[in-house]
Amino acid sequence: MKHNGGLFFRKISKHEYEFKTKIKKNHLNKAGITHGGYIASIIDAGAGTGAHRSTNNKSCVTISLDIKFIGSTKLSDEIVGFTKIQKVTNSLVFLICHLECKGKLIASASGIWKILKKPLPNAGFGG
Repeated sequence: MKHNGGLFFRKISKHEYEFKTKIKKNHLNKAGITHGGYIASIIDAGAGTGAHRSTNNKSCVTISLDIKFIGSTKLSDEIVGFTKIQKVTNSLVFLICHLECKGKLIASASGIWKILKKPLPNAGFGG
């Protein structure tokens, strides 16, 4: 994500996290709106960082991510994401996530992250 501009991330509560990013020209598709693949990567990175933090910084990898694309964003828009951890087991993290722009819902998602027994070298904050 860093090469795409990165995400600003913060903890709201023990089970809730917020992240945001600003849309740049390279995030747009031919129609002039934010590419769905970039929206998916924002969700994966932001929710993955929430999973990582909710496990006391253990390495986690995405095993399932169901995304619903609801609205669109354009150049210079700020997208804000919210992640809520629903359950953490010994090996899995279950969560929901949604993205907003200007108070409107852009995308919603639910996912499952696998908690790894061994850390991934150079994995970054989300992994």
